Amino acid sequence: GMVLSVLAGVCLAATLAMFATGLSDLRQMLATKSVENIQFLPFLTTDANNLSWLGYGCLKGDGTVITVNAIGAALQTLYILVYLYYSPAKRPVLLQVLLLLAVVVTGYGYFTVLVDAGTRLSQLGLFCSVFTISMYLSPLADLAKVVRSKSTRCLSFPLTVATLVASSSWTLYGLQLHDLYITVPNVPGIVTSLVRFWLFQRYWPEQDKPY
Repeated sequence: GMVLSVLAGVCLAATLAMFATGLSDLRQMLATKSVENIQFLPFLTTDANNLSWLGYGCLKGDGTVITVNAIGAALQTLYILVYLYYSPAKRPVLLQVLLLLAVVVTGYGYFTVLVDAGTRLSQLGLFCSVFTISMYLSPLADLAKVVRSKSTRCLSFPLTVATLVASSSWTLYGLQLHDLYITVPNVPGIVTSLVRFWLFQRYWPEQDKPY
C-alpha cells in the first residue's frame, strides 16, 4: 500500500510536470497574441489520449489515473481554445477539434453500447495502450533530425526529464497493480527518453554548429 501511494504521488507530479511544459506555449501565445512556431497537433493528440485514459480510470475506479488525466484533459483543452482564439486560420483548426470530438463520442458510444461489459475494460485498455505507444514513438522524426543536424535545439531537456520520470513511475505503478495496459505503453517512453539523453550528451547545445 505504501509503495503504491508513493508511486501514485510520483506519477501525478511527473505527469503534471510533463503537461505543464505546454504552459510555455500558452504564455507565448498570450504574450505574442499569435500561434507562430506553436504546434497544434500535440495538444489535440494529448487531449484525446487523456480523455481515453480518463475513461479507463473511471471504468477501473483508479483515482490516480482519473486525477492525472482529468487535469491533463482540462489543460490541453485550455491550450486548444487559446490556440483557436489566436489562430488566423480558424476553419482547419476547428475541423480538427470537431474531428477529435467525433472520435471521442464514437469511441464512448462503441465502448458503452457495443462492447460487452465483461471485456470493456480490457478493450479500452488495449486502445489506450496503442494510442500512448504511438504518441511516444511519434517524436522519432525529431530524433532523426537531431542526428542529421548534430544539434539538440529542437529537443526540450526539462520535457525529456519529466517524460523519463513519468514513464518510469507509470511503468512501476502498472507493475504494482499487475496492469499491463498501464505498464507496457510506458516502456517506449523510457526508451525514447534515454535515446534523447544520449543525444543531449552527444550533441550538447554548446557544440551547436552556427547556421
